[in-house]
Amino acid sequence: MARVPHEAGRKSDRIVEPQQEVDQLTDAMASHAVVDQAIEMIVALGRVAPDHGWAVLQYVSQHTNIKFRHVAELILIWDRNGVAPFDIRIALEEALDRYGQTQIPGSAQQ
Repeated sequence: MARVPHEAGRKSDRIVEPQQEVDQLTDAMASHAVVDQAIEMIVALGRVAPDHGWAVLQYVSQHTNIKFRHVAELILIWDRNGVAPFDIRIALEEALDRYGQTQIPGSAQQ
């Protein structure tokens, strides 16, 4: 005779799967917030256009072989304590040079 799976086991599976999905969505939201904050910092301090903030992070990530989100975290840490890994600083400087500073509204044209 075939065994019928225990009913409690199936109920726990139905609870675990949605909890895993909630955990993944929570992680995604936190990651998105970290990236947004890092982009805002790059835009403000690096004086790049908002659409270039993402490109700057991407450049740093690709040229340091560090995951995108981790680069964003390191930039936020640098903002808080003034310390950033050497390779991040170099790649960030290169990226800001590449994407250039935007003209500050109201400043004299050169």
